[in-house]
Amino acid sequence: MTNTNKTFDSLLVLQCQSGNKKAAAILVKRWHEKLCKQAYWYSKDIEASKDIAQDSWSTILLKIHNLKDPNSFGSWALTIVTRKSYDWLRKNKKELENIDFYHKNEVSIKYDVYDKDDNIMILLKNAIKTLPSDQQMVLHLFYLESYSVKQIAEIANISVGTVKSRLFTAREKLKQILKSKNYEK
Repeated sequence: MTNTNKTFDSLLVLQCQSGNKKAAAILVKRWHEKLCKQAYWYSKDIEASKDIAQDSWSTILLKIHNLKDPNSFGSWALTIVTRKSYDWLRKNKKELENIDFYHKNEVSIKYDVYDKDDNIMILLKNAIKTLPSDQQMVLHLFYLESYSVKQIAEIANISVGTVKSRLFTAREKLKQILKSKNYEK
Protein backbone atom coordinates (compact mmCIF):
# COMPACT_ATOMS: atom_id res chain seq x y z
CA MET A 1 0.00 0.00 0.00
CA THR A 2 1.41 3.40 -0.94
CA ASN A 3 2.07 6.11 1.61
CA THR A 4 -0.46 8.37 -0.09
CA ASN A 5 -3.21 5.76 0.30
CA LYS A 6 -2.21 5.11 3.89
CA THR A 7 -2.27 8.83 4.68
CA PHE A 8 -5.68 9.21 3.05
CA ASP A 9 -6.99 6.23 5.01
CA SER A 10 -5.60 7.75 8.22
CA LEU A 11 -7.45 10.98 7.53
CA LEU A 12 -10.63 9.03 6.86
CA VAL A 13 -10.20 7.17 10.16
CA LEU A 14 -9.78 10.46 12.02
CA GLN A 15 -12.93 11.76 10.34
CA CYS A 16 -14.80 8.57 11.29
CA GLN A 17 -13.66 8.95 14.87
CA SER A 18 -15.14 12.47 14.77
CA GLY A 19 -18.48 11.04 13.67
CA ASN A 20 -18.29 11.78 9.93
CA LYS A 21 -20.53 9.18 8.27
CA LYS A 22 -19.40 10.09 4.75
CA ALA A 23 -15.81 9.32 5.71
CA ALA A 24 -16.96 5.94 7.02
CA ALA A 25 -18.73 5.24 3.73
CA ILE A 26 -15.59 6.12 1.77
CA LEU A 27 -13.49 3.91 4.03
CA VAL A 28 -15.88 1.01 3.47
CA LYS A 29 -15.78 1.58 -0.28
CA ARG A 30 -11.96 1.66 -0.31
CA TRP A 31 -11.46 -1.41 1.91
CA HIS A 32 -14.44 -3.71 1.40
CA GLU A 33 -12.96 -5.66 -1.51
CA LYS A 34 -9.68 -6.25 0.36
CA LEU A 35 -11.54 -7.48 3.41
CA CYS A 36 -13.63 -9.83 1.25
CA LYS A 37 -10.46 -11.19 -0.37
CA GLN A 38 -8.87 -11.74 3.03
CA ALA A 39 -11.95 -13.60 4.24
CA TYR A 40 -12.03 -15.65 1.05
CA TRP A 41 -8.46 -16.86 1.64
CA TYR A 42 -9.75 -18.57 4.75
CA SER A 43 -13.26 -19.59 3.83
CA LYS A 44 -12.79 -20.46 0.12
CA ASP A 45 -16.47 -19.55 -0.15
CA ILE A 46 -17.55 -16.34 -1.88
CA GLU A 47 -20.82 -15.93 0.01
CA ALA A 48 -19.20 -16.71 3.35
CA SER A 49 -16.41 -14.23 2.64
CA LYS A 50 -18.98 -11.50 1.99
CA ASP A 51 -20.74 -12.37 5.26
CA ILE A 52 -17.44 -12.38 7.16
CA ALA A 53 -16.48 -9.01 5.68
CA GLN A 54 -19.89 -7.56 6.56
CA ASP A 55 -19.63 -8.86 10.12
CA SER A 56 -16.12 -7.43 10.30
CA TRP A 57 -17.35 -4.01 9.16
CA SER A 58 -19.88 -4.01 11.99
CA THR A 59 -17.05 -4.56 14.46
CA ILE A 60 -14.70 -2.11 12.73
CA LEU A 61 -17.22 0.73 12.66
CA LEU A 62 -18.28 0.03 16.23
CA LYS A 63 -14.71 0.02 17.56
CA ILE A 64 -12.99 2.53 15.26
CA HIS A 65 -13.19 5.11 18.06
CA ASN A 66 -10.80 2.91 20.09
CA LEU A 67 -8.14 2.81 17.36
CA LYS A 68 -5.23 4.81 18.77
CA ASP A 69 -3.05 4.92 15.63
CA PRO A 70 -5.03 5.76 12.48
CA ASN A 71 -2.00 4.72 10.39
CA SER A 72 -2.52 1.13 11.50
CA PHE A 73 -6.10 0.93 10.21
CA GLY A 74 -5.27 -1.57 7.44
CA SER A 75 -3.55 -4.12 9.62
CA TRP A 76 -6.12 -3.59 12.39
CA ALA A 77 -9.04 -4.17 9.98
CA LEU A 78 -7.39 -7.23 8.44
CA THR A 79 -6.77 -8.62 11.92
CA ILE A 80 -10.48 -8.35 12.65
CA VAL A 81 -11.31 -10.11 9.36
CA THR A 82 -8.76 -12.83 10.12
CA ARG A 83 -10.26 -13.48 13.55
CA LYS A 84 -13.81 -13.47 12.19
CA SER A 85 -12.64 -15.90 9.50
CA TYR A 86 -11.18 -18.22 12.13
CA ASP A 87 -14.50 -18.09 13.98
CA TRP A 88 -16.31 -18.99 10.77
CA LEU A 89 -13.88 -21.86 10.12
CA ARG A 90 -14.46 -23.28 13.60
CA LYS A 91 -18.23 -23.17 13.10
CA ASN A 92 -18.05 -24.81 9.67
CA LYS A 93 -15.29 -27.36 10.25
CA LYS A 94 -17.23 -30.49 9.22
CA GLU A 95 -18.50 -28.94 6.00
CA LEU A 96 -14.96 -27.81 5.14
CA GLU A 97 -13.57 -31.31 5.65
CA ASN A 98 -15.97 -32.53 2.96
CA ILE A 99 -14.90 -29.71 0.62
CA ASP A 100 -11.20 -30.47 1.22
CA PHE A 101 -11.82 -34.12 0.39
CA TYR A 102 -13.50 -33.10 -2.86
CA HIS A 103 -10.69 -30.70 -3.87
CA LYS A 104 -7.96 -33.22 -3.12
CA ASN A 105 -9.67 -35.78 -5.33
CA GLU A 106 -10.36 -33.47 -8.29
CA VAL A 107 -8.96 -34.43 -11.65
CA SER A 108 -5.80 -32.43 -12.28
CA ILE A 109 -5.49 -30.07 -15.24
CA LYS A 110 -3.61 -31.32 -18.27
CA TYR A 111 -0.70 -28.92 -18.61
CA ASP A 112 0.35 -29.76 -22.17
CA VAL A 113 -2.58 -27.78 -23.59
CA TYR A 114 -1.05 -24.46 -22.50
CA ASP A 115 2.23 -22.77 -23.32
CA LYS A 116 5.07 -22.88 -20.79
CA ASP A 117 4.15 -19.60 -19.03
CA ASP A 118 0.56 -20.72 -18.62
CA ASN A 119 1.77 -24.10 -17.39
CA ILE A 120 3.91 -22.60 -14.66
CA MET A 121 1.11 -20.29 -13.48
CA ILE A 122 -1.42 -23.11 -13.35
CA LEU A 123 1.07 -25.38 -11.64
CA LEU A 124 1.97 -22.67 -9.14
CA LYS A 125 -1.68 -21.87 -8.36
CA ASN A 126 -2.45 -25.56 -7.85
CA ALA A 127 0.68 -25.99 -5.73
CA ILE A 128 -0.31 -23.06 -3.52
CA LYS A 129 -3.74 -24.64 -2.98
CA THR A 130 -2.03 -27.71 -1.49
CA LEU A 131 -0.28 -25.64 1.19
CA PRO A 132 -1.78 -25.29 4.65
CA SER A 133 -4.02 -22.22 4.95
CA ASP A 134 -1.61 -20.43 7.31
CA GLN A 135 1.14 -20.64 4.67
CA GLN A 136 -1.27 -19.61 1.90
CA MET A 137 -2.26 -16.58 3.94
CA VAL A 138 1.29 -15.31 4.52
CA LEU A 139 2.16 -15.84 0.84
CA HIS A 140 -0.95 -13.93 -0.18
CA LEU A 141 -0.33 -11.02 2.17
CA PHE A 142 3.39 -10.82 1.38
CA TYR A 143 3.39 -11.25 -2.40
CA LEU A 144 -0.04 -10.12 -3.54
CA GLU A 145 -0.95 -7.50 -0.95
CA SER A 146 2.67 -6.28 -0.41
CA TYR A 147 2.48 -6.28 3.38
CA SER A 148 5.71 -6.37 5.36
CA VAL A 149 6.58 -9.31 7.60
CA LYS A 150 5.84 -7.13 10.64
CA GLN A 151 2.41 -6.12 9.30
CA ILE A 152 1.56 -9.75 8.55
CA ALA A 153 2.53 -10.66 12.11
CA GLU A 154 0.11 -8.02 13.41
CA ILE A 155 -2.69 -9.11 11.08
CA ALA A 156 -2.37 -12.81 11.90
CA ASN A 157 -1.56 -12.22 15.57
CA ILE A 158 1.65 -14.26 15.35
CA SER A 159 5.31 -13.43 15.85
CA VAL A 160 7.56 -12.03 13.12
CA GLY A 161 9.64 -15.21 13.38
CA THR A 162 6.58 -17.35 12.71
CA VAL A 163 5.75 -15.29 9.62
CA LYS A 164 9.31 -15.70 8.32
CA SER A 165 9.20 -19.43 9.05
CA ARG A 166 5.89 -19.88 7.23
CA LEU A 167 7.15 -17.91 4.22
CA PHE A 168 10.33 -19.97 4.09
CA THR A 169 8.51 -23.29 4.46
CA ALA A 170 5.94 -22.34 1.82
CA ARG A 171 8.66 -21.27 -0.63
CA GLU A 172 10.57 -24.50 -0.06
CA LYS A 173 7.46 -26.62 -0.63
CA LEU A 174 6.67 -24.70 -3.81
CA LYS A 175 10.26 -25.18 -5.03
CA GLN A 176 9.95 -28.93 -4.45
CA ILE A 177 6.69 -29.11 -6.35
CA LEU A 178 8.06 -27.10 -9.27
CA LYS A 179 11.26 -29.14 -9.29
CA SER A 180 9.29 -32.38 -9.37
CA LYS A 181 7.44 -31.06 -12.43
CA ASN A 182 10.73 -30.00 -14.10
CA TYR A 183 10.06 -26.27 -13.67
CA GLU A 184 13.10 -25.15 -11.74
CA LYS A 185 15.05 -22.01 -12.53
